[in-house]
Amino acid sequence: MLKRKFLFLIYVLFFKNTPEDFRPYSLFFPNIRRWLVTHYLEECGKNLRVKKGAEISLNSTIGSDSELGSNSVIQANVEIGNNVIMGPDIKIYSRNHKYDRLDIPIQQQGKSYYKTKIGDDVWIGANVIITAGCNIGDHVIIAAGSVVTKDIPEWAIIGGVPAKVIKYRTETKK
Repeated sequence: MLKRKFLFLIYVLFFKNTPEDFRPYSLFFPNIRRWLVTHYLEECGKNLRVKKGAEISLNSTIGSDSELGSNSVIQANVEIGNNVIMGPDIKIYSRNHKYDRLDIPIQQQGKSYYKTKIGDDVWIGANVIITAGCNIGDHVIIAAGSVVTKDIPEWAIIGGVPAKVIKYRTETKK
């Protein structure tokens, strides 16, 4: 665990904000980002792409052929499947403030922790927020700017605030 924490620290301090892979001056930075993240994560598949500014907790997992979008923030206890693509500025949460007690400020009530899961073959558009404890099914498309507050079934195309099912990918075109 100490080695993983050290690699996470190196990533955040020195390599998190290095140039994108499509820039001619990116040199070897995308490969270093990928190497560091794959070695500090709890579990990581093959062929991970890590865009500039992406931050994922040590205690999260990600499958093969997936991508962490630019400036994404992914908290602990998040499980990301295979073949997941993300736009920029994604936020995936796994904790929330407690607010049940009325006799003390919310800030002093602590936090609740949840497992948040993203299935396989999911496309998450830019600026999406996925709240703590949500389960996103396989083959889902989440429209840019959506706020996901509940579980999403497989094959759904969702969008809005809060996100709702627009249609299913399995519906035939007319």
